[in-house]
Amino acid sequence: MWLVIAGPAIVVVAALVTAWIAMRNPDPVLAEDYYRRGVDINQTLAKNRALTPAMQGRNHAATPATSP
Repeated sequence: MWLVIAGPAIVVVAALVTAWIAMRNPDPVLAEDYYRRGVDINQTLAKNRALTPAMQGRNHAATPATSP
């Protein structure tokens, strides 16, 4: 008898705990301009990637030469 009652009782308790957690910690709301912000971030990252060869050259020129 207890095995038949215990299963659904555990599910009810778990559902109540889940509802309590969901009400206590709501998900943050997205910004109204989330898409534009994402596009701006992607453009900034693209600019940084475009500078990579120049930075590698600068780093290579600043590295002391080693003798063979």
